[in-house]
Amino acid sequence: MGLILAAGCAEGGATQAEPAATATSRSSSPGGARSAPAASPTPRAALPRPGEVGRIPMPANGVPVISMIPTKRKVVFLTIDDGWEQDPGFLKQVRDEGIPITVFAMRDAVEAKGSPDAASGGGRYVGAGQWDYFRNLRDAGAPIENHTFTHPNLWTLGYDRQKAEICGMSTLIRKETGRRPTLFRPPFGNHNAATSRAATECGIKAIMMWSATVQPEGKIAYQVPDKQLRPGDILLLHFRPNLSRDFRILVNKIKRRGFELGDLHAYLKAGGVPVS
Repeated sequence: MGLILAAGCAEGGATQAEPAATATSRSSSPGGARSAPAASPTPRAALPRPGEVGRIPMPANGVPVISMIPTKRKVVFLTIDDGWEQDPGFLKQVRDEGIPITVFAMRDAVEAKGSPDAASGGGRYVGAGQWDYFRNLRDAGAPIENHTFTHPNLWTLGYDRQKAEICGMSTLIRKETGRRPTLFRPPFGNHNAATSRAATECGIKAIMMWSATVQPEGKIAYQVPDKQLRPGDILLLHFRPNLSRDFRILVNKIKRRGFELGDLHAYLKAGGVPVS
């Protein structure tokens, strides 16, 4: 059974956050079209060096569950969940600066169905661009991965309903972006054997967890008592208010600490996970 790791999309779990910081937000550009992926700027992302990445254990049945990348290099990986807060300033930063980030989209958030969950913070840009916004993130080099249709607690669902949530979202992402996801992030971090089986049937190659979360004002909530970034950390953000400001704070903080921002898919491949 999966572990609930941190606040935000995850519930519970003790974390230790840093002091707040400030930065200037930036404006953005409008959304794009449903066409196939366009040429994107060359990401200024760290790519794995030969022999750098340790082998990621692959289970005999199901898919690996990954919360860190096995590397000693000072590199971390940025991921963002849901889709309620479609801040154009965030899109501009990712596109203009070639910042590597992996998106885990959830249908009800992207399409603004129902009420935003607590992780969204009641965002100003809720549903503004819908799928156009995510196609623009795709064109900026951000892979769009799977975070279910409706954000259920998968522990409460049987295999068939879990498969419907995961496969249905993969099919929708393929329709809207031209690429079928190969990574899956379970809502709240909750997963079990049925999740692994369903994910495998839906073409998922890895269940992606995280090792630290990013809170408002770019504060990092750690899963370790020394409150330090570690090589291979996977950071979890959410589409929430003031995202462009908080994202700039976060990226600057990571760089000041001597860490690079890594290409998650390239590192997974180097570790033996057959992602596309």
